[in-house]
Amino acid sequence: MQLFRHASRERNADTRRVYALYEIAHTVVDFAAALCFLVGSILFFWDAAETPAIWLFVLGSVFFFLKPAIRLMREIQLYRMGRLDRLAARAEED
Repeated sequence: MQLFRHASRERNADTRRVYALYEIAHTVVDFAAALCFLVGSILFFWDAAETPAIWLFVLGSVFFFLKPAIRLMREIQLYRMGRLDRLAARAEED
């Protein structure tokens, strides 16, 4: 069992559901990051809005950091689910 294997996502209904939920979270974070950078960029047109623009860029950067973190968390969870499947199969053999 390895991380980032497509087969891990397709093992059963539970792994497909987990994969889908993480993909939704990843997409939401992606849109949030893009929105922060877009609004922050627009706010830089006015000197008075410079501080909120900077904060939006910082927040957008946090969202961009979360994207690979979400993917790694998903893969770890799928990996653990695979280990549980193997343990259950061994228990049924006994």
